[in-house]
Amino acid sequence: MALVNNINPTGPTTGETPAPAPPPANPQHPAKKPSRSGGCLPWAIGLSVLLAIFAIWKFPSFKAQAELGSAYAARVGCSCRYVQGRSLESCQSDFEPGMEMVSLGEDPATKTVTGSVPLLASRSARYAGESGCLLRPDN
Repeated sequence: MALVNNINPTGPTTGETPAPAPPPANPQHPAKKPSRSGGCLPWAIGLSVLLAIFAIWKFPSFKAQAELGSAYAARVGCSCRYVQGRSLESCQSDFEPGMEMVSLGEDPATKTVTGSVPLLASRSARYAGESGCLLRPDN
């Protein structure tokens, strides 16, 4: 039984001439080794630059949303805590979906609740008796 391989035969029986052998290496000019990261590095740098530009472009929007979310959390948390008399932990269940980054803190001495988004925004609301809870203008 003859050996079987997946290479098409060349030579006089098929009418084809074999491919020429590659030229010998020139000892005066050694061949460069192909770089594995040479093709990926420019793409990685370009992607990083685009990501940085996007982050800088969107930062004001992220900050504005964080300010709004922390102010809403402070106002709702203050009303829940001092008007309804609930615990601060139960007040966090009243938040809208998507407000998982907002945390609440309180100062019982001044009856103030602070809503904050780490590294972006923090707003406070103070209990004002009959008027309910009022946001502090700027803190």
